[in-house]
Amino acid sequence: MAGGIAAYKACELLRRLTESGHDVTVVPTASALEFVGAPTWAALSGKPVHTDVWSDVHQVPHVRIGQTADLVVVAPATADLLAKAAHGLADDLLTNTLLTARCPVVLAPAMHTEMWEHAATRANVATLRSRGVLVVEPAEGRLTGADTGKGRLPDPAELFEVCVDVLARGAAASLDLAGRHVVVSAGGTREPLDPVRYLGNRSSGRQGHALARAAAARGAEVTLVAANVELADPAGVTVVRVETTAELHDAVVALAATADAVVMAAAPADFRPSAVSGDKIKKSADGSAPAIELVQNADILLEISTQRARPGTVVVGFAAETGDATGSVLELARAKLARKGCDLLVVNDVSGGAVFGSSDNEAVVLAADGSAREVPHGTKTALAHVIWDEVARRL
Repeated sequence: MAGGIAAYKACELLRRLTESGHDVTVVPTASALEFVGAPTWAALSGKPVHTDVWSDVHQVPHVRIGQTADLVVVAPATADLLAKAAHGLADDLLTNTLLTARCPVVLAPAMHTEMWEHAATRANVATLRSRGVLVVEPAEGRLTGADTGKGRLPDPAELFEVCVDVLARGAAASLDLAGRHVVVSAGGTREPLDPVRYLGNRSSGRQGHALARAAAARGAEVTLVAANVELADPAGVTVVRVETTAELHDAVVALAATADAVVMAAAPADFRPSAVSGDKIKKSADGSAPAIELVQNADILLEISTQRARPGTVVVGFAAETGDATGSVLELARAKLARKGCDLLVVNDVSGGAVFGSSDNEAVVLAADGSAREVPHGTKTALAHVIWDEVARRL
């Protein structure tokens, strides 16, 4: 890690990596040790910590660490570190390691907004990305002192997920979505009945978050439209928060105009109350229930599929089906694919409440050309990568 105040957060990232069974060598810069001392890193990693190329010279650490690593992650990566990495400077053990690494490299910048937005930093980031380095977009929030803005180190738990994703893909890890802007929706919308109650659904947003995280790990610029999701923001992702289907509609339609791909993983409500009570609806003395009239919401997937503001945008929909007297899950899904006009439809059999809130998923990915790809039971991240594989082919 480099010398930024966010170095203390890297302790949590290191702990997660070691506790999940990974062998971690900590390579700080000298300035990083001004924020968190070497004994802390040594205790958490179980290995001695050095900053220069003169320690353990007989083991040639400035070459061996990079040569033998499966992943190099720098968190935090300061503006100075980004500049050195972009220009091939090697004046300490960390920058030497970056030059010798032939494995995937993940850089997680953290700095003040003005430094992140400076033309020199932007040019350095562009150079690194052009070489296949995954530079994670910093988060927005509280910075050093009273300042707030973009430049905050993403949540360590989410950085850990990025690292696990890249490691899991190994040699197959690529930045095939670099230079692409993708939009992902997640969660379930809520339609208010009164100041207290709403109509909603059981979507947790986990699949949408997995899609956003996976796209960011493949180099995409990702905007996540999150409807009532209680999960940490994925690292490197811009999050737009909405509540109702109307808000989801407006956000997705606006973003679709500049998107290379839109994946509608959210569960928007099909209906909303025709009127919202300004006061809490009370129980009646006679025990009768109030009548609630519903009106239909806009069909977001149909609109962005049939009225594409940007030709060539790949549109992906989700279908949560249970099957009924009119047809099986796949029969209903194929009819929906034809009706909606999207390029891909990810079909979940949600009979008995399956999928919702779970870390795992299984699906069938139907394509407009008639093809189908079965995705066996596995993690939602694994399904996300299958979906992005299909999207990348069409892009």
